[in-house]
Amino acid sequence: MLVYSYVVTVICMKYQQLENLECGWKWAYLVKKHREGELITRYVEKSAADEVVEQLLRLESQPLKVLEWINLHMNPELSNRMKQTIRARRKRYFNAEHQHTRKKSIDLTFKVWQRLSALSQRRGLTLSETIVQLIEDAERKEQYALKVHNLKDGLIELLERDKQKKE
Repeated sequence: MLVYSYVVTVICMKYQQLENLECGWKWAYLVKKHREGELITRYVEKSAADEVVEQLLRLESQPLKVLEWINLHMNPELSNRMKQTIRARRKRYFNAEHQHTRKKSIDLTFKVWQRLSALSQRRGLTLSETIVQLIEDAERKEQYALKVHNLKDGLIELLERDKQKKE
Protein backbone atom coordinates (compact mmCIF):
# COMPACT_ATOMS: atom_id res chain seq x y z
CA MET A 1 0.00 0.00 0.00
CA LEU A 2 1.35 3.41 -1.01
CA VAL A 3 0.97 6.35 1.31
CA TYR A 4 1.20 9.84 -0.09
CA SER A 5 2.04 12.78 2.07
CA TYR A 6 1.67 16.39 1.10
CA VAL A 7 3.18 19.45 2.63
CA VAL A 8 1.00 22.51 2.33
CA THR A 9 2.42 25.91 3.08
CA VAL A 10 -0.04 28.68 3.68
CA ILE A 11 1.20 32.21 3.45
CA CYS A 12 -1.09 34.72 5.11
CA MET A 13 -0.81 37.95 3.19
CA LYS A 14 -3.71 40.30 3.05
CA TYR A 15 -2.53 41.98 -0.15
CA GLN A 16 -0.66 40.04 -2.81
CA GLN A 17 2.64 41.54 -3.94
CA LEU A 18 2.80 42.20 -7.66
CA GLU A 19 6.51 42.48 -8.41
CA ASN A 20 6.41 44.26 -11.79
CA LEU A 21 3.80 46.77 -10.66
CA GLU A 22 5.58 47.46 -7.38
CA CYS A 23 8.93 47.92 -9.15
CA GLY A 24 7.28 50.68 -11.15
CA TRP A 25 6.04 52.26 -7.93
CA LYS A 26 9.51 52.00 -6.38
CA TRP A 27 11.08 53.55 -9.46
CA ALA A 28 8.55 56.41 -9.42
CA TYR A 29 9.07 56.90 -5.65
CA LEU A 30 12.85 57.16 -6.03
CA VAL A 31 12.63 59.50 -9.02
CA LYS A 32 10.16 61.72 -7.16
CA LYS A 33 12.42 61.87 -4.09
CA HIS A 34 15.40 62.69 -6.33
CA ARG A 35 13.49 65.52 -8.03
CA GLU A 36 12.50 66.85 -4.61
CA GLY A 37 16.21 67.11 -3.83
CA GLU A 38 16.46 64.19 -1.42
CA LEU A 39 19.58 62.01 -1.40
CA ILE A 40 18.42 58.66 -2.81
CA THR A 41 21.83 57.01 -3.17
CA ARG A 42 24.25 55.72 -0.57
CA TYR A 43 27.04 57.79 -2.14
CA VAL A 44 28.21 61.03 -0.56
CA GLU A 45 30.26 62.11 -3.58
CA LYS A 46 28.03 64.06 -5.98
CA SER A 47 29.53 62.70 -9.22
CA ALA A 48 29.06 59.07 -8.11
CA ALA A 49 25.52 59.82 -6.95
CA ASP A 50 24.65 61.58 -10.23
CA GLU A 51 26.01 58.67 -12.25
CA VAL A 52 23.90 56.02 -10.50
CA VAL A 53 20.81 58.27 -10.57
CA GLU A 54 21.24 58.51 -14.36
CA GLN A 55 21.35 54.70 -14.45
CA LEU A 56 18.12 54.58 -12.44
CA LEU A 57 16.38 57.00 -14.80
CA ARG A 58 17.16 54.69 -17.73
CA LEU A 59 15.73 51.62 -15.93
CA GLU A 60 12.06 52.66 -15.88
CA SER A 61 10.80 49.70 -17.92
CA GLN A 62 13.18 47.09 -16.46
CA PRO A 63 11.75 45.93 -13.10
CA LEU A 64 14.46 43.40 -12.23
CA LYS A 65 17.21 45.92 -12.87
CA VAL A 66 15.36 48.48 -10.72
CA LEU A 67 15.42 45.97 -7.84
CA GLU A 68 19.10 45.32 -8.45
CA TRP A 69 19.78 49.09 -8.48
CA ILE A 70 17.89 49.47 -5.18
CA ASN A 71 19.96 46.71 -3.55
CA LEU A 72 23.25 48.17 -4.79
CA HIS A 73 22.80 51.93 -4.65
CA MET A 74 19.80 53.11 -2.60
CA ASN A 75 20.31 55.21 0.52
CA PRO A 76 19.58 52.80 3.43
CA GLU A 77 17.78 55.57 5.34
CA LEU A 78 15.16 55.64 2.57
CA SER A 79 14.43 51.91 2.80
CA ASN A 80 11.78 51.91 5.56
CA ARG A 81 9.96 54.95 4.20
CA MET A 82 9.81 53.40 0.74
CA LYS A 83 8.53 50.09 2.16
CA GLN A 84 5.78 51.93 4.06
CA THR A 85 4.85 53.92 0.97
CA ILE A 86 4.69 50.80 -1.21
CA ARG A 87 2.68 48.91 1.44
CA ALA A 88 0.15 51.77 1.61
CA ARG A 89 -0.02 51.98 -2.17
CA ARG A 90 -0.55 48.20 -2.41
CA LYS A 91 -3.41 48.46 0.09
CA ARG A 92 -5.04 51.31 -1.86
CA TYR A 93 -4.54 49.39 -5.11
CA PHE A 94 -6.33 46.27 -3.84
CA ASN A 95 -9.01 48.20 -1.95
CA ALA A 96 -9.82 50.13 -5.14
CA GLU A 97 -10.91 46.85 -6.77
CA HIS A 98 -14.03 46.67 -4.60
CA GLN A 99 -16.64 49.39 -4.31
CA HIS A 100 -17.11 48.93 -0.56
CA THR A 101 -13.39 49.29 0.25
CA ARG A 102 -12.61 52.06 -2.23
CA LYS A 103 -11.78 55.33 -0.52
CA LYS A 104 -13.72 58.42 -1.49
CA SER A 105 -12.68 61.96 -0.85
CA ILE A 106 -14.61 65.14 -0.25
CA ASP A 107 -13.40 68.70 0.00
CA LEU A 108 -14.13 70.44 3.28
CA THR A 109 -13.26 73.93 4.36
CA PHE A 110 -10.96 74.02 7.36
CA LYS A 111 -13.76 75.29 9.64
CA VAL A 112 -16.08 72.46 8.63
CA TRP A 113 -13.34 69.87 9.08
CA GLN A 114 -12.47 71.37 12.49
CA ARG A 115 -16.09 71.19 13.70
CA LEU A 116 -16.56 67.67 12.32
CA SER A 117 -13.32 66.56 13.93
CA ALA A 118 -14.30 68.02 17.31
CA LEU A 119 -17.72 66.32 17.12
CA SER A 120 -16.06 63.02 16.19
CA GLN A 121 -13.75 63.23 19.17
CA ARG A 122 -16.62 64.05 21.54
CA ARG A 123 -18.59 61.06 20.24
CA GLY A 124 -15.54 58.80 20.10
CA LEU A 125 -16.11 58.00 16.42
CA THR A 126 -14.18 58.26 13.18
CA LEU A 127 -14.97 61.09 10.77
CA SER A 128 -16.83 58.67 8.48
CA GLU A 129 -18.89 57.24 11.34
CA THR A 130 -19.76 60.77 12.50
CA ILE A 131 -20.89 61.76 9.01
CA VAL A 132 -23.09 58.63 8.77
CA GLN A 133 -24.56 59.40 12.20
CA LEU A 134 -25.30 63.02 11.20
CA ILE A 135 -27.02 61.83 8.01
CA GLU A 136 -29.10 59.31 9.96
CA ASP A 137 -30.05 62.02 12.48
CA ALA A 138 -31.12 64.34 9.64
CA GLU A 139 -33.19 61.55 8.02
CA ARG A 140 -34.93 60.77 11.33
CA LYS A 141 -35.63 64.49 11.82
CA GLU A 142 -37.16 64.64 8.32
CA GLN A 143 -39.37 61.61 9.04
CA TYR A 144 -40.44 63.10 12.38
CA ALA A 145 -41.27 66.45 10.73
CA LEU A 146 -43.32 64.65 8.06
CA LYS A 147 -45.27 62.69 10.71
CA VAL A 148 -45.96 65.89 12.68
CA HIS A 149 -47.09 67.63 9.48
CA ASN A 150 -49.40 64.71 8.60
CA LEU A 151 -50.84 64.66 12.15
CA LYS A 152 -51.40 68.41 11.99
CA ASP A 153 -53.17 68.10 8.63
CA GLY A 154 -55.27 65.23 10.02
CA LEU A 155 -56.28 67.27 13.07
CA ILE A 156 -57.20 70.27 10.93
CA GLU A 157 -59.31 68.00 8.73
CA LEU A 158 -61.06 66.49 11.77
CA LEU A 159 -61.74 69.92 13.24
CA GLU A 160 -63.17 71.14 9.94
CA ARG A 161 -65.45 68.07 9.69
CA ASP A 162 -66.57 68.59 13.29
CA LYS A 163 -67.22 72.25 12.55
CA GLN A 164 -69.27 71.35 9.45
CA LYS A 165 -71.36 68.88 11.46
CA LYS A 166 -72.22 71.57 14.01
CA GLU A 167 -73.34 74.00 11.36
